[in-house]
Amino acid sequence: MNITVLGAGAWGTALAMAAAGDQGEPHTVRLWARDPAQAARMQAERQNARYLPGLAFPARLSVFHQPLEALAGALADQDLLVLGTPMAALRGLLTALRDASAPVVWLCKGFERPTDGGVGLLGHEVCAQVAPALRAGVLSGPSFAQEVARGAPTALVAASRDADVRQVLVQAFHGPALRVYANDDVVGVEVGGAVKNVMAIATGLCDGLGLGLNARAALITRGLAEISRLGLALGARPETFMGLSGLGDLVLTATGDLSRNRQVGLLLAQGQTLQQAVDSLGHVAEGVYSARTVAQRARSLQVDMPITEAVVALLDGQLTPAQALARLMGRDPVAETR
Repeated sequence: MNITVLGAGAWGTALAMAAAGDQGEPHTVRLWARDPAQAARMQAERQNARYLPGLAFPARLSVFHQPLEALAGALADQDLLVLGTPMAALRGLLTALRDASAPVVWLCKGFERPTDGGVGLLGHEVCAQVAPALRAGVLSGPSFAQEVARGAPTALVAASRDADVRQVLVQAFHGPALRVYANDDVVGVEVGGAVKNVMAIATGLCDGLGLGLNARAALITRGLAEISRLGLALGARPETFMGLSGLGDLVLTATGDLSRNRQVGLLLAQGQTLQQAVDSLGHVAEGVYSARTVAQRARSLQVDMPITEAVVALLDGQLTPAQALARLMGRDPVAETR
């Protein structure tokens, strides 16, 4: 297959390396970088020294740059287009690729920031607005870029309403070290990927305050309940949240030391400001930017999400870490299934 990955951050690079490597069927992969200097440097050094230092590119992976407005013509002969940019850039890329004949899938997890008094949208909702004719989908699941780039065992979910798109994703990425499972519940997969980042901030806060493993287990479990409630209100299937893009992604992001969102919670618990925490990471922590949008979307649907609301209040400076904890522990008792 001929595959182009648009976005040379850690995750886009890792997936490009996986598709071009010798773990499964090798494909010819091109990695597009928005910055021409970065593209030239990566191609010359045969690594992404900024995000994945020391991990050499496979021979079948090349790096290039072209202006966004010229991309569509350069991608006409590709079998799969993978968008590896943050959520904020998804709308622009989908608009530029709206007439693409190849399947277009995205890797970003989150809700788009709302404008003009609207609500934040998931990736498939953005696509429906700007590129409704695309054969589209999302690749998600519990995964750290460094481990995928090293060839460590990983399982992902290829989600699309189009069976052909799901099959293309399996063909592109499935191999001995990377298992890809197909799912047609795009809503559930996207909600799981978006909201787990917010829960990871809360879990990092819990661990940073030294509250213990009991508290961590309770927080992750109740976080999954919030994710499920929002997903069901948006039309997802409940079983999706017991799978890789629900429970799996939540556990990894909430407990793994490579999780940027977890690190934000840990740093806030240590007394750092939000700006200090974000600056120290050097990478995007999507939960910081999507927490408010998740809460807003939940309110619009009258879905109760107390952990999310506490995280938003913490990020906005309305609560200290100790106060956020007190708010959650001071809630009135309810049935577990609520």
